[in-house]
Amino acid sequence: MNVADILTDGYSRIQESVHAALEGLEPDDLHARLDDGANSIAWLVWHLTRVQDDHIADAAGTEQIWFAQDWAGRFDLPFTEGATGYGQSSKEVAAVRVGSADLLLGYYDAVHEHTLGFLRGLDGHALDRIVDEAWSPPVTLGVRLVSVLSDDLQHIGQAAFVRGVLERR
Repeated sequence: MNVADILTDGYSRIQESVHAALEGLEPDDLHARLDDGANSIAWLVWHLTRVQDDHIADAAGTEQIWFAQDWAGRFDLPFTEGATGYGQSSKEVAAVRVGSADLLLGYYDAVHEHTLGFLRGLDGHALDRIVDEAWSPPVTLGVRLVSVLSDDLQHIGQAAFVRGVLERR
C-alpha cells in the first residue's frame, strides 16, 4: 500500500460516514440541535465539507468546488461565500438550513471526488511540501491532509451521535 492508497482509504471512510449520517433524514432532523448551543447535523456536515474543500483546493492549487460548481449559490447561506464555519456563532450555526440531505450529500460527494483526484497523484515525497507558512513550524502537505482527515472524522462522529440521539427520542 502506498501513501495515496492509505489517504484514499482514510478519506473514503469519511464519505461512508457522511452517507450513513445523512441518508433518510428529514429536514427537521438535519436542523435539530440538542441544545441552543449545539451544532446541527446540517451544520456539521456543511462545515466538514467546506474545510475539506478549502484545504484540499489550496493544497492542489485549484478552485474550491464550492465556487467552481456554484454550491455557494445552491446553499444560499446568509454569510460570506467563503465562510467555512470556523469560529461561527450559535446564531450562524442555526442559519445553515437545507431543504434535504441531498444538497449536503451532493456537495460532499463532489468535494470527495476532487479530493481523491488530488490524492491519486501523491507520493511520499509530496507530503513534505510546505503548504502553509503562517504556522510555526510551517505546515507540510502531509500534516495538512492528516489534520483535515482528523477534523472531518471528529465532525462526522458528532453528526452520527446527534442522529443516534434523535432516533432514540
